[in-house]
Amino acid sequence: METKKPTNNKKSISGSTAISGNKTTKPKQTAIAETYKIRASNKRAHFEYFFIEKYKAGIILSGTEVKSVKSGKLNMSDAYCFFKDSELWVKNLHISEYERGGVYNHEPKNARKLLLNKRELKRLEQKIKERGLTIVPIEVLETERGYIKLEIALAKGKKAYDKRDSIKEKAQRRDFDRQASHND
Repeated sequence: METKKPTNNKKSISGSTAISGNKTTKPKQTAIAETYKIRASNKRAHFEYFFIEKYKAGIILSGTEVKSVKSGKLNMSDAYCFFKDSELWVKNLHISEYERGGVYNHEPKNARKLLLNKRELKRLEQKIKERGLTIVPIEVLETERGYIKLEIALAKGKKAYDKRDSIKEKAQRRDFDRQASHND
């Protein structure tokens, strides 16, 4: 004996799926541009590396680490990324202890795991192995929803003459801005 499931012809208004007959359809998702607050940036990385590709990665943090990051108590100057067992980690990202953390406080320079898609992780790992590239943390961001993200870049080191060119360009830009502000 076959038993037929009753068909539900009602469409869900507030749910994520709509049932119509035997078909289940998902409503169209619109692309929402997410805005970020910059909590810290690695200025030294901009001076020492050319950025080839940039990624926004999630970062696993404890509660006291999140509170310290949101209050802006972190330092990225010595931070670097590395692979361990096909997982991406960031090391020397100094997040100061939370002043009200007590016994639940964290270690300031712990290695922290980064969250990316498997495809992105494999791609980054291959590029690091085959060429002389590295992964550098650029910025720590906070989303509208309160999540902390780390912007990382696949980077190539600059030579000494490249650094001099960067200094010249920066000085020319500064002079141009000064002249523009004096002319107004």
